[in-house]
Amino acid sequence: MSEKLLLPGLTFPDLEALVKDLGEPAYRARQVNDWLKKGSGFEDMGNLPKAFLEKLAGRAIAQPVQIASRQVSAMDGTEKYLFSMLDGHCVEGVLMRYRYGLTLCLSTQVGCRMGCAFCASTLEGKLRDLKAGEMVGMALVVNRLCGEERVHNIVLMGSGEPLDNYDEVVRFLRIISSPDSLNIGIRRISLSTCGLPQKMRQLAREGLPVTLSVSLHAPNDDVRRQIMPVAKSVSMEELLGACRDYAQMTGRRVVFEYALIKGVNASPEHARELAGRLRGMLCHVNLIPLNDVPERNLRAASPGEINAFRQTLEGSGISATIRREMGADISGACGQLRAQYLKNPLNPKKEDQSP
Repeated sequence: MSEKLLLPGLTFPDLEALVKDLGEPAYRARQVNDWLKKGSGFEDMGNLPKAFLEKLAGRAIAQPVQIASRQVSAMDGTEKYLFSMLDGHCVEGVLMRYRYGLTLCLSTQVGCRMGCAFCASTLEGKLRDLKAGEMVGMALVVNRLCGEERVHNIVLMGSGEPLDNYDEVVRFLRIISSPDSLNIGIRRISLSTCGLPQKMRQLAREGLPVTLSVSLHAPNDDVRRQIMPVAKSVSMEELLGACRDYAQMTGRRVVFEYALIKGVNASPEHARELAGRLRGMLCHVNLIPLNDVPERNLRAASPGEINAFRQTLEGSGISATIRREMGADISGACGQLRAQYLKNPLNPKKEDQSP
C-alpha cells in the first residue's frame, strides 16, 4: 500500500483533486481545508459525513504532528515545543513574542548533518528530512494554541539546514504563504542557511523573496573552517558572492548571523576584517550571544566584547544589532530540548511548564 498523504502538505488544488478522486463533490475540499487551517484532525470535522471522513482517512492524514512537550518561559513568555512525528522522531519549535507580533521558529530536518561546532541540533547528525506537511502541521497546531492571537512571522532556524531539504522547504513556503493556509506574507518569513551557494541562487529564482539569514560566524576562511565544516568546501568568497547575487535578484538585504565565541571570532580585529568583507553589500549583521555548548567546549564572549564588536562594525558603516536572548530558562536554543529528551526519553515532560 502506498504511503498516506499528509493533508497539510497539499496545495488547495491538490486537495480538490483528492476529493474528486474519492467521488465527492468539490465543495468538500473547502470544508476540509477550513478545518485544516485550524490545526484540526478528522475527529474535529463534525460537519462532514462520517463515510466521507472514513474514505479520506484511508488515503490521508489530517494532522501528522503532535506537541509532546510545551514549556513557557517565566522570563519573557517564550514558548518551546517538542513536536512528535508519526514515526516517533521529534523536533523543536519556539514561539517568541515581540511587540510586532508572534514569531514561530521551526525545524526543517530531524537533526542536522552540517556539524557546526556551536549548535546542539547537529550533535546526533541528520536522521531524516521533514516533509512539507509536517512543517505546515507544526505551524498549524501552534497557531491553534495562540487563540485570539496568531502567528505573524516564521523563521526556519530550528534544527536542520533548510536548503539541504530544498524541495520540501520550497513547497512549505508556497503553502504557508497561501490564503488557503496561514497566509503569512513571504516577506515575513526568514530562512537560515549555513551557506550553500548553488541553492541560494536557485532560491532567489523561485519568486519567494524570503529574508535570507546566513550563518557566517567568522571573518575569514581559517576561522570559519574551525567551527563550520561547510567552510571546507565553500569559501568565503563563494559564499559572499552568492549573498550579493541574492540581494540583487530579490531586492532583499541579507542578514548575517554571527555567534560570538570567546577566543575564536570575537576580537576587534575580527570585527574590522568582517566589516571590510561586507562593505558595499545590502546586509545586516545579527550578533548572537553564544549559548554555551558543553559538548563542544565553547564559551560565550563577554557582554563587553559583544558591545565592542557591534560598535566596531557600526563605526565601519555596517548595520548591526545584538540579538535579545529569549527563553533562556527553557532551553531556548536550537537542539537543547531535543537533546535533553533523547537523553531521557522516558520523561518527555508533556505537561505545560507555565509561569
